[in-house]
Amino acid sequence: MEGMTSAVAPAIALTIAGSEATGGAGAQADLKTFQELGVFGIANLTCIVSFDPQDNWNHRFVPVDQQVIADQLEATTAAYGAASGAPSVLDTVKIGMLGSPATISTVEQALAGAYFTHVVLDPVLICKGQEPGHALDTDQALKSQILPLATFVTPNHFEAESLSGLQITDEESLKAAAIRIHEISGAAVLAKGGVRLEGPDAVDVYYDGETLEVLRAPKVGEVPVSGAGCSLAAAVTAELAKGATPLEAARTAKTFVTAGIANRVASGAPFDALWQGGSR
Repeated sequence: MEGMTSAVAPAIALTIAGSEATGGAGAQADLKTFQELGVFGIANLTCIVSFDPQDNWNHRFVPVDQQVIADQLEATTAAYGAASGAPSVLDTVKIGMLGSPATISTVEQALAGAYFTHVVLDPVLICKGQEPGHALDTDQALKSQILPLATFVTPNHFEAESLSGLQITDEESLKAAAIRIHEISGAAVLAKGGVRLEGPDAVDVYYDGETLEVLRAPKVGEVPVSGAGCSLAAAVTAELAKGATPLEAARTAKTFVTAGIANRVASGAPFDALWQGGSR
């Protein structure tokens, strides 16, 4: 049409994750991260999490109906998937909180039926407020059904210990855990030490079977910030969608999250939230 310029279609990324009502984490953080990094973001919701201010800000967890999860994935794949004819094909997905063995099975089936080059797994193992037995079942299902499909995995300190079976106390044990998780999964690994390891720096370890690289940034406070893990994995996802190598994606994500933590958002909750616009 006259007067219209032909813009290049943006890269597209999908997050399969939970909604976090205060906006600091989950699908909200993912979409904001995608937007900041120039990627068209899509969110398919698995659950709705609302912190309970009357109960020490624990999670109130409500799963989305399984058919609704399947419907979202069907619609997204038809619109942008490999067979859609869309100018930008959706080949990159981030998986965040799934929350139940049933949801894990639903998502596993959807991933098996769609072609994704990049599957970034933020292995959310424990959701506060869930029954311990249910949480354990979910953890086992995630490890057996979703981890083998992942091409990139971003465990935090606790998740890296759980996945590797190793105790992580310092940089060397974090490296060992990253290597072990790669051996188990075949995925590139960005194991997050964050503020939980002693020393002046927030240290994360990248390992992909060939390259081992320690990513450092000066700590911004000693307390974890809500949304940091979600945003890190989402930034990796966005960069992969744009064609970055896994190592480049890890480096960019680390820089993005460090800026977001430095410019964090305070509220009436007893924790701060990362600001995805922090690097502007």
